[in-house]
Amino acid sequence: MVQVRNVMTPDPVTVRVDSPVSEAAGLLRKYHIGGLPVMDGDRVAGIVTETDILSLLDVGDISDDLWLPSPLEVIEVPVREFINWEKTKRALTEIGNVEVRRVMSSPVVAIDEDADIADAAAQMLHEGIARLPVLRDGRLVGIVTRADIVRGIGMSSEEGS
Repeated sequence: MVQVRNVMTPDPVTVRVDSPVSEAAGLLRKYHIGGLPVMDGDRVAGIVTETDILSLLDVGDISDDLWLPSPLEVIEVPVREFINWEKTKRALTEIGNVEVRRVMSSPVVAIDEDADIADAAAQMLHEGIARLPVLRDGRLVGIVTRADIVRGIGMSSEEGS
């Protein structure tokens, strides 16, 4: 049996509930990861993923007359159209200032470090998620992803040979 603690990433990068979305997006990019546990003090309050952040770009929520031009359009569009572009830029700035708590998935689905990776896999499949915060006595100690579990399955087959 391979336990979650054997395949998890310890001390994962986190973000606070009141951090701006731009900070979360920057951390995802910097560390090449798809999601971050969101902390409220010592408690894992949720998880924020690339998908959660991209959902903010469903610009219908901001305004119906926004458009995101392609580079060619920027060159071809007459100057009067840039009034809209200013509005679009302002809206994108506003998205970056939204607090993470407004886009995170919550309540968080987590797993104990002593659990079997098969349980972690089952939980991910059941919930349709790609990562689980790992807890020890209710405190965050790591994060486990689908890729970690695949690696763990490989570890257990090597032990058997």
